[in-house]
Amino acid sequence: MAELTHFNEEGRAKMVDISDKPETARTAIAHSSIVVSHEIYEKVTSNSMKKGDVLAVAQVAGIMACKKTADIIPMCHPIPLNGVDISFSWEKNEDDTYKLLIDCTAKTKGHTGVEMEALTAASVTALTVYDMCKAVDKGMVIGPTYLVEKTGGKNGDFKRD
Repeated sequence: MAELTHFNEEGRAKMVDISDKPETARTAIAHSSIVVSHEIYEKVTSNSMKKGDVLAVAQVAGIMACKKTADIIPMCHPIPLNGVDISFSWEKNEDDTYKLLIDCTAKTKGHTGVEMEALTAASVTALTVYDMCKAVDKGMVIGPTYLVEKTGGKNGDFKRD
């Protein structure tokens, strides 16, 4: 089992020292989703939601969140991002609801990974969709949100089965 590194000798939280870690190319892909009603699906896909283009706003919000991850997750290092991409696709459910699938890819070249940035971006993208559509229906369900894949770093690559 891996040792937890975010605690000092007194058992208190600390930011891990990454200065001795090698700089490598790193990528992370995170996934989230939000289940919406048929009415919301129609309004989003026809771009007729009163607040504007839901997916365009959500995409920008996700990118902004990716860039600000270290500001909201206490032990995350601020890292330079080389690229962030957020993509969407739809699935129709049997109960006449729709699931918006959200995939976020974040890339950097540095001393630490971009998993938290990708996960934050995917989460905030889904939250933004909720915010922009809640006037129509507050029954939307967000999640699950999870890491799909990561490359680079001391612990090597990870790919969810």
